[in-house]
Amino acid sequence: MTTVLIADDQPMQRFGFRMLLESQDDMELLGEASHGIEAVRMVDRLHPDVVLMDIRMPGLDGIEATRRIVASGKRTRVLILTTFDLDDYAYAGLRAGASGFLVKDALPEELLSGIRAVASGDAVVAPSLTRRLLDAYVDHLPPGNDRSRAEDARLTSLTDREREILTAIGQGLTNTEIAARFHLAESTVKTHVGRILAKTGSRDRVQAVILAYDARLVKPS
Repeated sequence: MTTVLIADDQPMQRFGFRMLLESQDDMELLGEASHGIEAVRMVDRLHPDVVLMDIRMPGLDGIEATRRIVASGKRTRVLILTTFDLDDYAYAGLRAGASGFLVKDALPEELLSGIRAVASGDAVVAPSLTRRLLDAYVDHLPPGNDRSRAEDARLTSLTDREREILTAIGQGLTNTEIAARFHLAESTVKTHVGRILAKTGSRDRVQAVILAYDARLVKPS
């Protein structure tokens, strides 16, 4: 059973999400928050698997709420909900530690699939879509000279092959495409990806993509 918390300041939006979640046998709605502070408090008390997090809420917004939830070290994962004209906020949400994002007008089955994916530890955002988002907002990346990037502490434990695969992840390649590029079995690629996530402290593939951009292993198109 996947437990979910809804954080959104719009009552009708929460109602729609609630009806969808309550129609699923493998999901349980633990509660609803109307602003960020309430969401953080409810996560601390209820420990949901996934938070459906709106961005624009009164008081504490969804980005800061996400940052606080992730920083608490709890197992709860955050799925950012946004609209097409708020992609810059979605980018900030990913940097805050969200495991992915979906647009609010996504199909019901897409939202449910996203919740299940995040709960299982996967990232919701497709690699190619993540890259387009990061390319569009590359100006948000922290400054740094080439030497400081090359010495990024998160990369020092990676082997040459793992660094190559991290670069490919940042370029938006799927495991199948990475396997073809480096003439590896897909199972081998999955093993490498798992080790990369563990060594770099990345929560999921989305965070690995952000790392690849931060370290300038990937340059914006």
